[in-house]
Amino acid sequence: MTVKLSDINEARTILENIINPTPVLPDARLSREIGANAFLKAECLQKSGSFKIRGAYNKIHRLSEAEKKRGVVAASAGNHAQGVALAARLHNIKATIVVPEFAPLTKVNATKNYGAEVELHGSTYDEALAYSKELQEKHGYTYVHGFDDERIIAGQGTIGMEIVDELPKTNVIVVPIGGGGLMAGIAIAAKNLLPKVRIIGVQSANCAPFKKSIEAGKIVGVKPKPTIADGIAIKHPGEMTFPIIKKYVDEIVEVTEEEIARAIFHCVQNNRLVVEGAGAAGLAAILASKVKLKKDDTVCAVLCGGNIDANLLSRVLEHVLVREGRYMMLKLLVLDRPGSLAGLLQCAAQAGANVIEVYHRRSMWLAPLGHVGIEMLLEVRDEKHGNDVIKHLHDNNYVVEQQGVGEWQ
Repeated sequence: MTVKLSDINEARTILENIINPTPVLPDARLSREIGANAFLKAECLQKSGSFKIRGAYNKIHRLSEAEKKRGVVAASAGNHAQGVALAARLHNIKATIVVPEFAPLTKVNATKNYGAEVELHGSTYDEALAYSKELQEKHGYTYVHGFDDERIIAGQGTIGMEIVDELPKTNVIVVPIGGGGLMAGIAIAAKNLLPKVRIIGVQSANCAPFKKSIEAGKIVGVKPKPTIADGIAIKHPGEMTFPIIKKYVDEIVEVTEEEIARAIFHCVQNNRLVVEGAGAAGLAAILASKVKLKKDDTVCAVLCGGNIDANLLSRVLEHVLVREGRYMMLKLLVLDRPGSLAGLLQCAAQAGANVIEVYHRRSMWLAPLGHVGIEMLLEVRDEKHGNDVIKHLHDNNYVVEQQGVGEWQ
């Protein structure tokens, strides 16, 4: 079976009144920055927090009564797990989900809250997938694959139809790629409805098998490195999705961890949207100028998921604030006597800096006798203001060393 536009249209009918009609939002800040018309398909606002409910519901809805009665099983790094769990609950059938042991706790708990049985197994998605196949064989479950399934692809393709309906002038669509189900579905829909549209796929540089596979002319795997875009960290393309993407997708680019972090920050700061690493990958490519755009282009980035752990989100936001010069860490030596710390803090305040954290260091620094080491995390307006703060401290006889922050690899 080859996925056709008619299959996607049928899926759209099935999903009517089931999914959230997620908006296509203009991004004025991004448009000014890139010199083109930028829009965001906010699928991070979808039920279950990502696009995965579309394919999962389309698949489960079409199962026979016998297949539904046996229950379903799936493997997932998190978002497909939630989509299958919710779709199964809506059909009142049992769902068993195998999740890698590293999966974010937020996604594991959400999957359980939808009523699915969750089993943690393996350190990678591929290990979880292999174990889920064992459970299928052992218990007779119906398998719901995360991307290598025609009905899954057709369900995800409804996003492409919605983009074309809401933004018919779109001539560039940017989509994150994991196993390829989302990209395959959107590409089929968009290329059939807008033949001249450019489709750009985006992968994390730490796990990017699609570009290598297309260059090799066959599916090849990669050894993944850790990435905050865990939702697209798939070691090799899908057997079904690979030829579709090879046929329809115009270009595939890769983004770094720094670039993904900046895109997450951009969504929170400028659009009031919470987006996970995988969901922000397409936007990251645009912000990093890895998608070539002309002045009159209309580009739409798909924010495919918002299921980010709160602790990781906090770390990402702080990290970007440091990289953009709005947070800075200073290291100083002061006399170890009453009032010295108060005087330092007062001096920082006079320069307009807001003190976020202060640490006393003695033995760790081997500070000279009679002195104490101080580390201060300061909030400033921008890099220039930060330099003014350091100058003010120097002018008041403090010896200051600014601590650098290395880029995420």
